[in-house]
Amino acid sequence: MAKTVWAIDPTHSSIDFSVKHMMIANVKGTFHTFEAKVEADPEDLTTASIEFNIDVNSIDTRNSDRDAHLRSADFFETEKYPSIQFVSKSIASKGDGEYDVTGDVSIRGITRTETFSVTFEGAGKDPWGNEKAGFSAKGKIKRSDFGLTYNAVLEAGGVLIGDDIKISLEIEGAKQA
Repeated sequence: MAKTVWAIDPTHSSIDFSVKHMMIANVKGTFHTFEAKVEADPEDLTTASIEFNIDVNSIDTRNSDRDAHLRSADFFETEKYPSIQFVSKSIASKGDGEYDVTGDVSIRGITRTETFSVTFEGAGKDPWGNEKAGFSAKGKIKRSDFGLTYNAVLEAGGVLIGDDIKISLEIEGAKQA
């Protein structure tokens, strides 16, 4: 397959995350609104160009009070920093459709280089003849690296909110003409 432009299908794609709460449980959430610019040969991502822009106001942890707090200055400060960006810098094949995708992640005006494990899940045509490709990605970032340091010390020791944020993406793209 040649390198082409792919449009993300938001109805068949997701960006999810999880973080430890009270050091005993994981709280999960998702971002409902995002867009991407992808130019790639899905069978060989090593030459791909990938950019994501996530609308932080679309955060959803299934708790409206928590979501409002996450949008506040204690966390994302969405009035000043309404989006999270990712821009790929390098992509290395690990074989068998597995890749390490390294790029710049920007959150709250801070940009750091992070690496995500990406799997090419396959490609095919839908019932209407449109060519589709699927990818899964996983990674982990430290929220403190991006100025997200709000926390509380627990009486029994430890902290209310973990520093590691696990990120998971399921992406379906449609080949553009």
